[in-house]
Amino acid sequence: MARGETLLSMPVGSDGGTMFLGDDLIPYLVLALGGALFVGNVAAMARPRRTTGSDAPTRAPVRRAAPLALIGLVAAVWALATLLSS
Repeated sequence: MARGETLLSMPVGSDGGTMFLGDDLIPYLVLALGGALFVGNVAAMARPRRTTGSDAPTRAPVRRAAPLALIGLVAAVWALATLLSS
């Protein structure tokens, strides 16, 4: 950083500066969030949580978890295709 230059005045992006994870930051974030949404909902459906004081585990509501898992899968595949095509 040059003298008198702040972080806000530094160039960012394709005009000579550097950007965190390059110009593909948004696809990486969508890949991470979509993957987490998919894995979290599938794990909630596959392994129900145990509640204290009860022997029966409580199942995740499949009518809500399955569409959310599908949305996460679509987002992750779309982001991965975007990253691999560029």
